[in-house]
Amino acid sequence: MVAEVLLILALATSCAHTESGKASYYGSHGGKTASGERVNPKALTAAHRTLPFGTIVKVTEVKSGKSVEVRITDRGPYIRGRVIDLTPAGFARLAPLARGVISVTLEVVKEAPPRPKRRPRGKSRR
Repeated sequence: MVAEVLLILALATSCAHTESGKASYYGSHGGKTASGERVNPKALTAAHRTLPFGTIVKVTEVKSGKSVEVRITDRGPYIRGRVIDLTPAGFARLAPLARGVISVTLEVVKEAPPRPKRRPRGKSRR
């Protein structure tokens, strides 16, 4: 019984998405995100290449240990070595904007709910 519990805990821990790399900021000029939302520089949102929209991620700056939770609403960054693009508000919680790029670790706090599957267009619901 104890071995089963330890195995379940080990599997649950290994499933948590963590990542390390560089973070920058974007979205100072508005526009739309890949999820269809408007970019709000004052919101705690971010862009990630693969995490589902709506996922909550804890971003921790390596040097200071400061962290912020952000919601994934966009795709990117597309620069080698960068793992996340934060809005100016999110980045400012970790470091001054003048730094531009910082070293961070990412940890998924809450996965986005699954998106409903779409029916193919042109088919009736008979």
